[in-house]
Amino acid sequence: MGRDRPGVGPSPALGVRMGKKRREPVPADPLFPLIDGHTHLDSCGGTDPDGVHAVMDRAEAVGVAAVVTVGCHVCTLDAAVMAAETDNRVWAAVAQHPMDAHEIDDAGRERLADLVRHPRVVAVGECGLDYYWLQHDPENTATQEQQEELFRWHIELAKEVDKPLMIHTRDADEDLIRIIDEAGAPEKTIIHCFSSGLDMAHQCIDRGFYATFGGATTFKANEELREVVRIFPRNRIMVETDAPYLTPEPFRGSKNEPQFVAYTAYRLAEVTGLSAAEFAELTTRNACRVYGIPFPEK
Repeated sequence: MGRDRPGVGPSPALGVRMGKKRREPVPADPLFPLIDGHTHLDSCGGTDPDGVHAVMDRAEAVGVAAVVTVGCHVCTLDAAVMAAETDNRVWAAVAQHPMDAHEIDDAGRERLADLVRHPRVVAVGECGLDYYWLQHDPENTATQEQQEELFRWHIELAKEVDKPLMIHTRDADEDLIRIIDEAGAPEKTIIHCFSSGLDMAHQCIDRGFYATFGGATTFKANEELREVVRIFPRNRIMVETDAPYLTPEPFRGSKNEPQFVAYTAYRLAEVTGLSAAEFAELTTRNACRVYGIPFPEK
């Protein structure tokens, strides 16, 4: 998910229902072990070591053993790495978000390419294509050409450092698949916050991609997205929050954070026909395998 735009209201995909009183989120029943495969700690209060520890303590209380926090702009890369260095429950991913592809220069690319080699950085992402913001805020969004060039650069970087590629795609699936097929996907490719339909799901399954599923899978109208979860190979699914966005039901529209990933896990356990404990262990083992991190022990 991208940064909020000044003067641009939240899109429906963020789960904000204007005009309705929001319920204040409360922690879910503990479910161990969980890994939040994609979050933004710096937007959840984790802007310094104390803030990182506070967010992670709340998450750990409900069974979240680890998170992958994402720095997706040249000005947030260091914050993601700081969080991962500060707290051993945190890992990082770094990249430049596609809608801001025009805001990274050669020095920024050098800095990103240096940070991605950090031992606490486990993925290159989020990167990809975002045509939603190109349509709704073109003056502040990178062009298709700029996005494609930077996406190809990220693909090559992921292959060079042999780390997973974490992809953001929004209203751009056809071009995204074309570029990946032309460039050649890294061995481990993840579609973060999967929100496309069944056609895109089959394209990803055929290519051996992984997918992380977030709070949008709990929204009542998103039955097709739940069907995607059902058909996706179980050894390639993970859960995420994309916090502070996409808070799962029953708190849709409120600010999200890693502790609420359990609500998504409970709902998707029902969708897949697994027990909550089975689903938690399954998705956590998948995340550990993809990101190359140790399986959490109590």
